[in-house]
Amino acid sequence: MSGPRILVVEHEANAGAGVVGRSLEAAGARLEVVGPEAGTAIPAALSGFDGLIVLGGSPGPTDDDDAPWLVDARRLVAEALDAQTPFLGICLGAQILAVVAGGAVSDAAVPEVGLTDLELTPEANEDPLLGGLGDDLRAMQWHFLEVTELPSGSVSLCRSDACRNQAFRVGAQAWGVQFHLEADAETARAWAEPESAVTDLARVNLSSADVIEPMRAHEAELSALWAVVARRWLDVVTTA
Repeated sequence: MSGPRILVVEHEANAGAGVVGRSLEAAGARLEVVGPEAGTAIPAALSGFDGLIVLGGSPGPTDDDDAPWLVDARRLVAEALDAQTPFLGICLGAQILAVVAGGAVSDAAVPEVGLTDLELTPEANEDPLLGGLGDDLRAMQWHFLEVTELPSGSVSLCRSDACRNQAFRVGAQAWGVQFHLEADAETARAWAEPESAVTDLARVNLSSADVIEPMRAHEAELSALWAVVARRWLDVVTTA
């Protein structure tokens, strides 16, 4: 019997599903990656898919002039919410979820780049994805926008010192996470080493090594932790 079929919207080739994708495939899921650099266009509907993941990327959630495929991504997120198809949005994907569900996204008061400590909210205790993960949490960050207003009725699940909406749930089966649970040390290298990253790093007074080395040092524990969350999300998919 074949595993659940997951649609993955990838905005940029260097921002793939990483730890999340490997964990889902190891658990038997079938991933179909679509997007502007993936070689397959974003489909018009979610028919035939059991879950939807929208990954991170450089645009803002409504930067349609620069990223015209965002119209299609938002449409799929809206469909997932209406149909209660399990959804996971990462960074830009979380911002798209917020906008589609009626929240707001603006410039981050304090941009976050690199490995950052996280704190679960009391409401996360009963959450199917984040409940019981403990107090010693951290993840890769790379965002200059953030969700500044959660959608009505959503549940705040996680925060950091600089960002109060690091994770949230809309309804029973749609999650947005600002942090990059999919990232590993190779992700950090791919984002921090290119010349195009110089401006971003300068804005937060960091070097590429400041981003890459902590991810290398903590890669095993980070991958193990966030693989658990990916598998929990797949459990939601298989029982939906």
